[in-house]
Amino acid sequence: MKFVMPGGTGQVGTVLKRALSAAGHDVVVLSRHPAGPGEAHWDGETLGPWAAEIDGCDVVVNLAGRSVNCRYTPANLRQMMDSRVHSARVVGEAIAAAARPPRVWLQMSTATVYAHRFDAPNDETTGVIGGTEPGVPGYWGYSVDIAKAWEREQEGADTPHTRKVALRAAMVMSPDRGGVFDVLLRLARLGLGGPVGGGAQYVSWIHDRDFARAVEFLVARDDIEGPVNLAAPEPLPQRAFMRALRAAGGVPVGLPATRWMAEIGAFLLRSDTELLLKSRRVVPGRLLEAGFAFERPKWPGAADDLVRRLRGRAVR
Repeated sequence: MKFVMPGGTGQVGTVLKRALSAAGHDVVVLSRHPAGPGEAHWDGETLGPWAAEIDGCDVVVNLAGRSVNCRYTPANLRQMMDSRVHSARVVGEAIAAAARPPRVWLQMSTATVYAHRFDAPNDETTGVIGGTEPGVPGYWGYSVDIAKAWEREQEGADTPHTRKVALRAAMVMSPDRGGVFDVLLRLARLGLGGPVGGGAQYVSWIHDRDFARAVEFLVARDDIEGPVNLAAPEPLPQRAFMRALRAAGGVPVGLPATRWMAEIGAFLLRSDTELLLKSRRVVPGRLLEAGFAFERPKWPGAADDLVRRLRGRAVR
């Protein structure tokens, strides 16, 4: 099959392209800065020659959007919104104009759409959409607005011959350099892998190979459309998440951090504390109901595998 991946040059795109290419699929990445074979130029906003790649392809996986690993200033939040909405809109326009439209459009979304909560997990049916929770920073609601606008753009696209799925993805854990797992493991090795803000907030995650397998599963299942949570079935509190990560990495101790310490650390890392403090208790209801079997459903085993693969790459 031919897959077209707008915005596929980041960590998630790297994970997916590696898996799809290994499975024998033809993968074309749309990028603002194409760097080699298998990449084509687009601007993420307007139709252009790149649309010919979509006409006749089998699957579009739109991953485009400004990285969330930044300070959540008004300007950055606006860029996060615009890059997601504009790219989803123009992908929909390209599919609508195609003489041979793809049979499925997988649109990246985010588990951040769900409410900050501790009492119960969020699945696609009973999960609580966020944005109105009491006692959280007001700007957290804007992150939810971004997710909802992202999904609305896909839902409203006039593509009657193309099945549409919104991927409400948790953090994708892979051994790639610079990815979220690499950053967390590095912090743990510096002694900073303890609980943050008490550590009761839930962390939702998915192993990279399960993420790629879930994408292929959703492509094959013509009966699934709409939002689907891509997250391992057992989210866990941040203190337990980091404890398992330290164990996998052979780090005995992790210093705890208060909220104000987390603010300082996030500022120095040019990131934001929402990524650390929001409780994302998300479970993959629809995937499990459809019969998808996770290879790495539990975090300790997943962390062990990722550390082993990371070390293997360092040796080569």
